[in-house]
Amino acid sequence: MKTRGCLLTVMIVFIGCQLHAQTILSKTETVAIFTDSIKAKNGIKSPIRRAYTYNDKTGKYYLALSESIDSIAADNDTLHYTIKGTCLQETPEGLVKKWELNDHKRPDMDEESSIWFWTKLCEVKDLDGDGIVEPLIVYGSAGLNGTDDGRIKILLYYKGQKTAIRHQNSVLDDGRITDIDAAFYTLPLPIQQHIRKLMKTLADKNFAIFATNYEAKMNKKAIHIE
Repeated sequence: MKTRGCLLTVMIVFIGCQLHAQTILSKTETVAIFTDSIKAKNGIKSPIRRAYTYNDKTGKYYLALSESIDSIAADNDTLHYTIKGTCLQETPEGLVKKWELNDHKRPDMDEESSIWFWTKLCEVKDLDGDGIVEPLIVYGSAGLNGTDDGRIKILLYYKGQKTAIRHQNSVLDDGRITDIDAAFYTLPLPIQQHIRKLMKTLADKNFAIFATNYEAKMNKKAIHIE
């Protein structure tokens, strides 16, 4: 009986992991799902950089992250001026848009050269164990000093609602500004902790330059830090 009980537990854990697992789609799979008609219907005009599929207790979803290709820099780096994220749910009537995000290189800042998804930091997981996946999207821009004076955005979609952390990097102390949606502090604690760990990773890897006291201020639920 004890062996059967252990086996049942393993099966439940395995099924749970499968239910909430994310899969990065191959190029062939991406083309098959995001057909020309689906892209046209949902306003996806730029090449898809990465696409995911995931399942949770609310259904099956597809998420596409697309970036425009606008110029090639002197170092052969591709420059992107606009980005778009599109989340579609599979329904009996076909794929239905659940949410989308749009952003662009700031036209009022000549020194901002490109904006793109930081796909190595994006996650499509159930972060709080409630059976619903919370997509976590990270992207940023580059300025005259690369990402050192670019922007960073962390977007979390919790039960369909977007919560954002917006950060301006700077090589100058008084130029570093972080704005946090008040809703961040109402998210389940495991999600808050996960995002704060992500912020620390960004700082440790020199992607983000936060104010020296940002963690202490977040402990006090600050929404504007500089």
